[in-house]
Amino acid sequence: MDLSIVIVSYNGRDHLRRCLSSLLEHTRGLEYEVVVVDNASQDGSADMVAAEFPPVRLLRRSSNAGLSIALNQGIRASSGEMVALLNPDTGLDDNPFPAMARYLRDHPDVGILGPRLLDYDGSLQLSCRRFPTFSVAFFNRYSLLTRLFPRNRFSTRYLMADFDHSETAEVDWLSLACWMVPRRLFDEVGLLDEGYFLYSEDVDFCQRVHRAGLKVVYFPQESVVHHIGLSTGTLPNRSVIERHRSMWRYYRKYMRLGLLLDGPVLAAIAFRCAYTLGANNLRRLLGKR
Repeated sequence: MDLSIVIVSYNGRDHLRRCLSSLLEHTRGLEYEVVVVDNASQDGSADMVAAEFPPVRLLRRSSNAGLSIALNQGIRASSGEMVALLNPDTGLDDNPFPAMARYLRDHPDVGILGPRLLDYDGSLQLSCRRFPTFSVAFFNRYSLLTRLFPRNRFSTRYLMADFDHSETAEVDWLSLACWMVPRRLFDEVGLLDEGYFLYSEDVDFCQRVHRAGLKVVYFPQESVVHHIGLSTGTLPNRSVIERHRSMWRYYRKYMRLGLLLDGPVLAAIAFRCAYTLGANNLRRLLGKR
């Protein structure tokens, strides 16, 4: 088996249907399997896969254990030489996987390869990043300062907005919307950290790949369409909470500068979480009026 494509689904039936249809239509030139791990969806996603896509291997979970646990379950159940981790809110307009698999075979020092990600209108998504520093709290993709001053040097550096996205390049980390990795990588660095329910598991894993002496490479010769944010829109409050829990976990693993900073950092993360929850729920409440 050349390739295993692993997808985790939660309450995104229609987008999952489109994703699987595009995979089966466009993937050619290699022997592959598709493994869908359904995280206890309540919208009939699993039944849809079973009824409409019999070639797909379906793993039904009895509870939503988060993205990392479900991805690891799919990886363990798969058998391909290469493993593609793919969001259900993605789609293929072409056949990107054979070229990506060839690149990984030709470059054994590469641990993760990610294609260019595009919005549905064909515009570029900034899917490669530099590792976060403390300034990311104020200059991330969604922050007010980034929206007000999109060309400031802190946001530009972190989001790699100053980078030529038509060039293949080594990067710090890549969005987990679409990765391809050689299976042997999991023997070298392990599976995804299951302490992350959602968010930052991709940054964490790329850290471990770099620390193992391997490369993370952005590969814009191939592209995948990505409906950004759909995977987390079904649980808006839970997503906000888990994003901030992941920040705290990542900080403790990779950014700690001493016990004296832990309290202020935790307080700042908790305040940001509470503020975001309040603002988001207020907007939803006003939107219903």
